[in-house]
Amino acid sequence: MIFAQTFADLFSMDDTTWKRHANPWCFWTRLSVIPVLFLAVWSRFWLGWWSLLLIAIALFWVWLNARIFPEPNSTNNWVSKGVFGEQIWINRNQIPIPSHHRYFPHILTTISAFGLIFAVWGLITLDLYFTALGTLLIYVGKLWFLDRMVWLYEDMKDANPKYRSWLY
Repeated sequence: MIFAQTFADLFSMDDTTWKRHANPWCFWTRLSVIPVLFLAVWSRFWLGWWSLLLIAIALFWVWLNARIFPEPNSTNNWVSKGVFGEQIWINRNQIPIPSHHRYFPHILTTISAFGLIFAVWGLITLDLYFTALGTLLIYVGKLWFLDRMVWLYEDMKDANPKYRSWLY
């Protein structure tokens, strides 16, 4: 809970930003972040210190992405429900979630974390195999996590009037 809340706080995820983040365009374009960031880090081989500018731009894109898209016209879609599930996951200490949702998201986050370790090692050593393997594990963990968050939202949407109001 602490990690998820800290991450949300780091990116200043207020109610308006969460609504915008539920736009499917936000999610699908956000998938570009990892390859763009990793390419920016890899570019140190060609650009030297100038690669820091590309890294800064990639990190700015992470922050900007959740803010440039409008609130979606409809939230009855996989991505929006996944974002709602993430909010419920972060709020699980205030409003308890079913026991079958408590542990698997941690496993998926661990898969993504292992992917990050492989990717960082690949970026440090300029090893394309480790970078690609790490990227794959990050995406598998994240996309599976989001799918679990859709399931969590479906199970919890009637547990709180606020959760139900998110679906339109």
